[in-house]
Amino acid sequence: MQVNNEQQEPPLRFIELLQSVLAAAFGVQSGKNRSRDFSRGKPWQFIVIGLSFTGVFVLLLFVIVKLVLYFSGI
Repeated sequence: MQVNNEQQEPPLRFIELLQSVLAAAFGVQSGKNRSRDFSRGKPWQFIVIGLSFTGVFVLLLFVIVKLVLYFSGI
């Protein structure tokens, strides 16, 4: 029987996941946080939040362009 003396780190909280996805989207993720993400995060969490962020970002850009076109009279 082997005893594991390493203390298991807790999973990432939602706010940490969101910060990591935002930092990665803008290309400013630090090496320390990237290591933390790979050791404590699950890939499916990053995929879901990344796709959600991308959808919201595209929708926001669409709305902004529509508003600019509407108010400029084009």
